[in-house]
Amino acid sequence: MTNAIDLLTEMLRIPSLSGQEGELASYLVSRMNEMGFSARVDGAGNAVGAMGDGPRELVLLGHADTVPGEVPVRRQAGKLYGRGAVDAKGPLAAFVCAVARVGPRPGWRWVVIGAVEEEAATSKGARYVRDRYHPDACIIGEPSGWDGITLGYKGRLLVDYRLEQGTSHSAGRDTPATEEAVAFWNDVVAHCTAYNAGHKKQFDRLSPSLRRITSGGDGLHEWAELTIGFRLPPHCVPAELEEVVRRLAGTADVVFRGAEVACRAPKNTPLVRAFLAAIREQGGKPRFKVKTGTSDMNVVAPVWNCPIVAYGPGNSSLDHTPEEHIEVEEYLQGVRVLEAVVSNT
Repeated sequence: MTNAIDLLTEMLRIPSLSGQEGELASYLVSRMNEMGFSARVDGAGNAVGAMGDGPRELVLLGHADTVPGEVPVRRQAGKLYGRGAVDAKGPLAAFVCAVARVGPRPGWRWVVIGAVEEEAATSKGARYVRDRYHPDACIIGEPSGWDGITLGYKGRLLVDYRLEQGTSHSAGRDTPATEEAVAFWNDVVAHCTAYNAGHKKQFDRLSPSLRRITSGGDGLHEWAELTIGFRLPPHCVPAELEEVVRRLAGTADVVFRGAEVACRAPKNTPLVRAFLAAIREQGGKPRFKVKTGTSDMNVVAPVWNCPIVAYGPGNSSLDHTPEEHIEVEEYLQGVRVLEAVVSNT
């Protein structure tokens, strides 16, 4: 397993912000070719490694990009630190190593993909492969813990709000743009509170977050801007929520982006059973999870319509944090689980 640790360590040393994954993609292609894959960088910039030529196909879709913020790469007290150690270079490295250890198998073709721009609302890499592959099963590379299996993710909608109006005196009767923007946010929160009545589980709730607020003026005009992110539960249709937001926004301009519907995979599939068996073989007690964020599962699952889960070593509470790290032994356990799953799919 030394090679597995070395691979992840080197991946962490290569910065790969969303939109700047080229160096890491080239490195991954080189390493995958050395490990027996037929690897290349595709038209979207994804690192893609294929092994085997069977009629059935398993796609292991991870992502190579990270959020900003430098976390010095170091190994300390059994932990490997670095931006992306958990989200999601750790799972991607585990994919590469597990498939390489299994090697070709009759009847199957393994495809490992390090997708670009997963951390951006574009999901450029996943959208590119979504229309070019038709797998029989798919594993999404996201941290679940080595003994966890993620079956679903909430959806997403991002809203950019801007209100511009003539400047008024602070002692006058006109409502400033800033206060109008705050009132709009309060109306959004009230709508979500009403929507959530009777829904106790976080996965079933409509969750708003105020991601940005700013204001300004030039003496003649004043403006206020907000960016709001919604996490959508199942059955919440983005287009219907957009109509509500337009109504609440009144005369302000609103722009919508990053819309994804929630997804939830079934438990009773051969892929899930392979994970259950593999985790138990490693002495673990399997746990099913659903996540309140989004992933590339939201992009590909509705189109591929095949058995799918998200899996990867790492504690997702460390995603995007200054202390992002992965337990080395957990990472290796994840490789072993994936090796058993690939062998028995």
